[in-house]
Amino acid sequence: MTDINTLLADVEKLYSDDEVVTAAKLAKVNLPSGKVLGLVTLDNGHDHTRPNTFGPKSLVELNTAYDAALADDEIDAIAVTGKPFILAAGADLTSLQAGGPDGIRTIAELGHAVFRKLGDGANGVKKPSFGFINGLALGGGLEVALHADYRTILDSVPAVGLPEVMLGLIPGWGGGYLLPNLIGPAKAAKVFIENPLNNGKVLKGAEAFDLGIADAMFGGADYLEQSLLWADRVLSGEEKVEREPIDRGEGWDEAAKNAGFFAWAKTGDASPAAKKAVELLTLAKTASRDEGFAAEDDALVAMSKTPQLLASLYSFDLVQKRAKRPAGAPDKALAQKVTKVGIIGAGLMASQFALLFVQRLKVPVVMVDLDQERADKGVAYVHAELDKKLAKGRASQDATNRLKALVTASVDYEEAFSDADFIIEAVFEEMGVKKTVFANAEAVAPETAVFATNTSSLSITEMAAELKNPERVVGFHFFNPVAVMPLLEIIRGEKTSDAALATAFSVSKSLKKTSILVKDSPSFIVNRLLGRFMGEVSKVADEGTPIDVVESAFAGVAPMGPFALIGLVGPAIAYHNNETLAKAFPDRFYLSENLHRVVEAKKSSFFGPDGRTLDPEVEALLTSGDVVKTAEQARQQSLEAIADEIGRMLDEGVAQAAEDIDLAMITGAGFQFWNGGITQLLDREGISEKVTGKKFH
Repeated sequence: MTDINTLLADVEKLYSDDEVVTAAKLAKVNLPSGKVLGLVTLDNGHDHTRPNTFGPKSLVELNTAYDAALADDEIDAIAVTGKPFILAAGADLTSLQAGGPDGIRTIAELGHAVFRKLGDGANGVKKPSFGFINGLALGGGLEVALHADYRTILDSVPAVGLPEVMLGLIPGWGGGYLLPNLIGPAKAAKVFIENPLNNGKVLKGAEAFDLGIADAMFGGADYLEQSLLWADRVLSGEEKVEREPIDRGEGWDEAAKNAGFFAWAKTGDASPAAKKAVELLTLAKTASRDEGFAAEDDALVAMSKTPQLLASLYSFDLVQKRAKRPAGAPDKALAQKVTKVGIIGAGLMASQFALLFVQRLKVPVVMVDLDQERADKGVAYVHAELDKKLAKGRASQDATNRLKALVTASVDYEEAFSDADFIIEAVFEEMGVKKTVFANAEAVAPETAVFATNTSSLSITEMAAELKNPERVVGFHFFNPVAVMPLLEIIRGEKTSDAALATAFSVSKSLKKTSILVKDSPSFIVNRLLGRFMGEVSKVADEGTPIDVVESAFAGVAPMGPFALIGLVGPAIAYHNNETLAKAFPDRFYLSENLHRVVEAKKSSFFGPDGRTLDPEVEALLTSGDVVKTAEQARQQSLEAIADEIGRMLDEGVAQAAEDIDLAMITGAGFQFWNGGITQLLDREGISEKVTGKKFH
């Protein structure tokens, strides 16, 4: 490993004026026992919406603070924490990208050298150390605390994890070695292999504590004070920290093998980062700390040379930047203020809308349905969900009561909507029904009210055609589950006004959703592409290829196999979507008779309870031809169909650019960061040029 002074000199070449520097502020805290704690607080000078990150200058700042704490004879122990609500979000990816492989090695080795000073000390000085995880801690943000001897965590932390594999990277500052040696290989695999490959899943504070990542958990506004008191008790010997022993025998080998199987099943062996993460997990069983860290350095440099990293950085840029400035959105100054929301319907989807709107907008929300019992049931759902949040300590009684009071139910359109600014329907996916409810609402609503439809496939233009003011109708398509999926497709009909569209984008931003402008066209972006995809794979299966072969063909392309996806969205919804598309584009959208039989039989999935084995009752319904294809042939045929559809959608102006298609597929359908969504994958494999004659990028 390179000497730290050499690394500090080398890293100066990577300095950039664009880096938002995270300062490391050292303060002496007098503990009740009389001991002094050197508390290092990470703070980039921005509020919680701009997390701390570690770029070259930030690492040097932290190094300086640690050196000062180690050299100060008055300081008995060292701790690191973050600004309010944030510990750190990891490496500054812009710095990583700009440095190239040599720069990445410098950053990797310097990060290790600096971070380990907390736990190992320097220049012959070692002091007890603590990590106070007071907020979001991802990637290097968690690793900075893993180097400490002891850790506490705030129970309400929203995101803890090592998501690097999702980004085509590996935990590069100690996580791949330290975490399995702290909590065991199986639990560690969940954190830095399984969760990242499950659409970047992260842990809540309490979950991280339960895994053993932290030794103590505290809640409330006095979290830091409680952590300091706990640290004092540890230093005095009053508090003994006990951890579960790690199985370093066959249990470790079995956990590593299972992690390898999981990575293969999720990625089709197409993610170098996933494979490398499994290798690091295996190595951590026997490696020394120096060997483990050196392996992480080598792995990080190797990942920097893969196309998957470039694709990941592209995806990251989409989610972090393009998503915040939706292409084609009107001037936000045109948006109307929303002081009351009306919801037509009170079923599950409508109830999810009500919960989201009242929590985010904090304005009155009224739900209207055919009878009072149904309407009241929707309100009861919202109240129950708010009570769950209260029970978990994530809301106060007063705040919960205020939100509950804002949600009401009615059967009277005039009573409900006469003063509503934003009215969204969540009724049956049938054009006549949607036209009727909007006509009823228009008769009583203010002339400036915006009408939003959650249709997943129907024409916004047709839906608005018979209204007196069709210009105020806009598509506002959520993805299920509403609270979890980030994407909102905002669709402009032929007569949708800029004011209605701007209002929709403004509301979406308040809901903390990723908005994409879409042209009014059958099934819009995500469902159109998924419809072409699922139609093509259904055709391959109907012609004779076994479903398990088809299912296995798309590991590393889609977040799950196509028939598992059909089960997730529901066979009836999938079939209805393809009916709409086949009606609009009969030459290329396939309607599966087998899928129709499954819908008619009211089966909710092709698979049994284990999610992998074909349901015998479904199997009995299916018929097939004798054209059997390999998994690779099925994959190629389906990807070519997707490339063809993307080309057509871009030519038609359904999306503003290929970037918006990728952003939609990442945030609405869970397509992988490390593939770059879908168009980067199609470009990389030569499919774009083969099908459309050119690359998408």
